[in-house]
Order: sequence, then C-alpha cells, then structure tokens
Amino acid sequence: MKDFPIPVVGIGVGPGSQPEEDESLQYMPMPQGMETFRPPILPEPEEIAAREQAHRALREALMALDDARRNGGNRSVDLLGLPAADLQLVNQVLGEGEVSALVKSDGDASHELRVQESVFAGVWRVVRSMDGQVMSDVIELGPVPQALKAAARDDVWAQVPRWTGDLPPNVQNAPSLLAEIEDQWRIWRPGQAAHVVNLTLLPMSTEDIGFLDHHLGTGRVLILSRGYGNCRITNTRMPNCWRVVYYNSQDVVILNTVEVVELPEVAQAAKEDLDDSHERLREVLEWVEQA
Repeated sequence: MKDFPIPVVGIGVGPGSQPEEDESLQYMPMPQGMETFRPPILPEPEEIAAREQAHRALREALMALDDARRNGGNRSVDLLGLPAADLQLVNQVLGEGEVSALVKSDGDASHELRVQESVFAGVWRVVRSMDGQVMSDVIELGPVPQALKAAARDDVWAQVPRWTGDLPPNVQNAPSLLAEIEDQWRIWRPGQAAHVVNLTLLPMSTEDIGFLDHHLGTGRVLILSRGYGNCRITNTRMPNCWRVVYYNSQDVVILNTVEVVELPEVAQAAKEDLDDSHERLREVLEWVEQA
C-alpha cells in the first residue's frame, strides 16, 4: 500500500476536543454600595443639657414633620439666630444624607442656595447666602424643598428654540426626540406619572446628545443623589423637564434619561420615608433630651 500523499490531521469533534476559552459575558460594573441609615454621632447628654434653643428647634421640627406626613405639603423651622453651640447640636443631630442640591446664581455669583438632606429622609437643611453671609437657614420638612421646584419654574424659556436650515453633521435622531419631549411636557399635568425617554437605549451620537441638550437648555438647579451609585439631576429650560444621569462606582454612565415630571422621584422622599424619619427623629430627640 502506497503512502497517502496528504498528511492526515485529526479534526477534533465532541466535548473536550476544542481549546477552552473564557466566553463569559463581560458586564459593565454596577453600583456595589447602597447608602443606609446611620444614627448620628452625638455627645453625651450632660454635655448638651444647656442647649435649650437647639432642643426647642428639634422639637418643632419633629412636630412639623408629623404634620407634613399626615396632611401633605411642606413645613419649616427657622434656625437663623441660633447660638453657635445650639446650631452645632442641630447639625450633629441632622447629619448629612444622600441627597444634596445647589441652585446656581443666574448672573449674580454672590447669591447661592444650598440644600442638604439630613440622615432623616424628608428632613432638609436649606441655606441661602449672599456674598458668603447666611441670609436664611431653615429645616424644611417634606418630600423635597419647594425652592428647587420654584427655581425650575423660573428657569423656563418664554419661547421654545427652533432649528432652521440643515442639521449639523452626525445629528440624526435628536430632532424627532425633541418633538416627542415637547409633546409630553405640553400635555403633562400634576399627578401624572413621569414620562421617561431612555437615551441609553437609543442610537444617539455624541452630536445628537449635544444638539438635544442645547435645545432643551440647562437651568440653575443641580441635584446629586448618592442612594445607589450616583445620580446627577439638572433642570432644563423646558417646563417640567429634567436631565437625569446615573453613574456606577467608576463614574461611568449607566443610564442617561430625560424625564418629564415636576421633579424626578429619585430626588424626593416618599410617604414611607417621612413616616420612618418621624419615628427615628423621635427616638433621637428622646435620647438628646435625657439631660
């Protein structure tokens, strides 16, 4: 028998015949940590026995929170004029929660409004300052401070900007999205669920996103939420229209949206949050007043 002229190469078939490769899906890292309630660190009761004005302000805040959660709306407790030691105790009791906000000045850099949620959801610290001097300092009790909604309303453009002529290069889908968003904010009414446009799932180029943001405009309200990962919320210059962007722990965008609603829910305390905060604040205040 003559030798076969072409060398025979074994063809691997069946399980185990092929080299093993790592074919596992590589997912984008998602947020790993979640903010949870942590009781405030307080001094010993005998150290704060003399802080009567702080005790009174916290009692008023507890009653105001109870009224807000039962009857709706927002309540406030004025802290302006509190002695430094009393104000320090209030700061210690409230702590810093997961949501903060800044209303940027529009042409007047000396004016600033800062909002910080306390460790008790729905209990907010709202401070207005002028040239670095505090003009008002209140505890506001409710789902979200009214000043944020008011600033967003004030930012609305009188006329909707229209593009004429040829579209810029690589802008394809933004104009149709702008038409959809305009239809939604024109028909939206208080009490309706948010209309969410998920830009992450759409074929949007970088130029599309820039075109969209340019025509929606950017307002003065900036809200940051750290509840699960990070969330950045800014108002647009359209009525009841917000840009909401979520980031993972590596600050990579995982969700990019436009929401048509009075204010996105991620920045607000729910009714259950207010109930829970009332119970926790009551317990902390009882401990503070042991002195």
